[in-house]
Parts: sequence; C-alpha cells; structure tokens
Amino acid sequence: MTSVSDILKSFRKIAVVGISPNTDRPSHYVSKYMLEQGYEITGVNPGHDQILGRPCYPSIKDVAAPLEIVNVFRASSFVPRLVEELLPLKPKVLWLQLGIHDQDAEEKARKAGILVVTDRCLMVEHQRFISLSA
Repeated sequence: MTSVSDILKSFRKIAVVGISPNTDRPSHYVSKYMLEQGYEITGVNPGHDQILGRPCYPSIKDVAAPLEIVNVFRASSFVPRLVEELLPLKPKVLWLQLGIHDQDAEEKARKAGILVVTDRCLMVEHQRFISLSA
C-alpha cells in the first residue's frame, strides 16, 4: 500500500503537528475538513490543550499510540528532529504538507518502514480521492 488513496482509505487517525487555533491557517482548516470527513484528529501544539474540540498535546511523544498519519505543518527545518522523535513511535505515515521537505529525514523515515508523502495537501488529496471514487 503506497498510493495516497490507499493511505486515505486505510488510516483514520491523524496527528497534526503544528495545528493552529487560527481559522485562517491551513493547519486549522485542513484539520477541520478532515474531522468533518470522519477522521480522528489529535493536535500537537504546546500552547493549547484543545483545538477544534479535539485534544492537543505539547509533543508528538505525548500522543497516544498507535500513530497512523502524522500530518506536519511545521517548517522544513523542524522535520529532522520530528523524524527522530517519530522513529520509536512507528507511525504508519509521515505526511509533509505543501512546501515542507527534508530529503535526509524523509529517507530516514522510509528506511524505518514509515510511508512518506511529501509536498501534498491532505485536504486536496482527499478531495481528489473522493471525486475519483464518486
């Protein structure tokens, strides 16, 4: 299973690293959209206990296992440290949103058996998947 549509059909839990309470931020409205589509959303933002009525944790290490999709809305420079934190947690998918990229960290995640999706918007891909299957 490596296609985006397979990922979206197979995994329903999304941990959103860098989720924002600001409704104008992509991390907020993409998460809201996915929540409305029936996905389970958990936030990772050290400044908040709850966003979108869902629990929010200070670190990915605080999110209850098992992790399925880890959707990242942080600068590319944050990705290497995040991957180091993710390796022992063994998420199924590391999803790096549009413009987020770190080749070395992505390769390290792949070598650890984590599926990696880069430079794609989860919401856009979900909408594309829905329109293909409708």
